[in-house]
Amino acid sequence: MAMTGTHDRSTVDPALRVTGRGALGNAAGRHERHATFFEDDGWPGGDTSPTRPVLRTRTDPETPRSIITYNRSPDLPFDRSVNPYRGCEHGCIYCFARPTHAWLGLSAGLDFETRLIARPKAPEVLSAELRRRGYAPRPIAIGTNTDPYQPIEREHGITRACLGVLRDFGHPVAIVTKGTLIERDIGLLADMADRGLARVGISITTLDPDLSRRLEPRAPRPERRLETVRKLSEAGVPVRIMTSPLIPGLTDHEIEALLAAGKMAGAAAASWIILRLPLEVAPLFREWLQANCPDRAGRIMGLVRDMHGGNDYDAQWHRRMRGDGPYARMIARRFQRAARQHGLDRTLPPLRCDLFAPPPRIGDQLTFLE
Repeated sequence: MAMTGTHDRSTVDPALRVTGRGALGNAAGRHERHATFFEDDGWPGGDTSPTRPVLRTRTDPETPRSIITYNRSPDLPFDRSVNPYRGCEHGCIYCFARPTHAWLGLSAGLDFETRLIARPKAPEVLSAELRRRGYAPRPIAIGTNTDPYQPIEREHGITRACLGVLRDFGHPVAIVTKGTLIERDIGLLADMADRGLARVGISITTLDPDLSRRLEPRAPRPERRLETVRKLSEAGVPVRIMTSPLIPGLTDHEIEALLAAGKMAGAAAASWIILRLPLEVAPLFREWLQANCPDRAGRIMGLVRDMHGGNDYDAQWHRRMRGDGPYARMIARRFQRAARQHGLDRTLPPLRCDLFAPPPRIGDQLTFLE
């Protein structure tokens, strides 16, 4: 079974025009027994016609049996998360969540960006889970796997509805996004933040608009995301600028500029994660490098491997987020120094869990207190 796209055997249907996407191929997922390749039969015409249909985004519904995902990862600051969507139209080529599409029988490549799953019943399922006897509240992270404010949120509104549930329950939430659509929910988030129930992380990988468009083709421009930082901050929502992932040899030279821009926009804290290339992400990223940065591809992957013990990726706790070795330590020191210089080297106040109280439902027996 082929695990990656190749230059001589296409995994993309030549009958389609692929524009504005991150991945260059659509190789079969690691759980599939067979792979599909498109071979040129030598006949001119169809595969080069400018009238070929464009590869469009498709969204299918899913009704989850549960919506809160729990983890015991010692290097994560949360133990539970909610993901309103599977797959992400932003198309970030480096996204560590791409391999999750393999569980759906889909590719981590173009399928991840174009075959999306929406969970319209997520708010109802979330409400039911929060009402379970014995549930103990701790901050829920939204946006840990795929972006909750990707373009399809405008139509489906699932993230907003989940936030409404969390607000009504007095439940804390931490959001991570690149999507400027979060500005639609500033009123809701400001109300929650005023009670110590919400904070937001805005991911900005580079300030270079051209590089951003190639790395994350359908995400908002960097300067537009900085505007979102400003609007959230002005509304009283604590915002962290996330310079993630830092890509050695490609974006790490921007550390100081990114933190300066974040501070100017009103960010209260900053964080970073080094480039992660698990499973199918590594070949996708290498293929992207050869197409977009052929003169630097070897150096970039060399630095990545130097930080991961000679491999494309090291999944060990803590090391997977920071890397190891001299170059990793240099990046860490530069980030710490820049964060300290701009007053971003602080931990945001913990979110409150003591306000959690399931709201009464119609028909519930109310308790009358003296």
